[in-house]
Amino acid sequence: MALSGLFMEPDGHFQLIHHSDRGAQYCCFEYVKLLKENNIQISMTENGDPLENALAERLNGILKDEYLNDNLVKSIEEASKVLSRSVSLYNEDRPHMSIGNLYPSLVHEQKIQTKRLWKNYYKIKPTIVNQYQD
Repeated sequence: MALSGLFMEPDGHFQLIHHSDRGAQYCCFEYVKLLKENNIQISMTENGDPLENALAERLNGILKDEYLNDNLVKSIEEASKVLSRSVSLYNEDRPHMSIGNLYPSLVHEQKIQTKRLWKNYYKIKPTIVNQYQD
């Protein structure tokens, strides 16, 4: 599973970042070379555990199952349009139980505080550098 996105650097420029699990297809020499040649930053999960990347796994699963599987696309341009429309539907027309059945766009645009309605299965492991330091 892979997910790409943009982030803004301190100088105001955008940098493309490609985040993936440690699948062989994302670690192979040719793929890494392609990313580097196109100035795309590489990010990978630490252990390849899907739970490390649960939000991205869930989002990609929803996009595939609810929006993309029923679309037969014949070109990159068509795929881009279908994906763009799917992301729009996901953010603007699909209520999410984890945010009180609101739409993500509404929550983000209006900065609505929602109660956390999901469970984190990972235990918090604080890093103690020096336990005797105050």
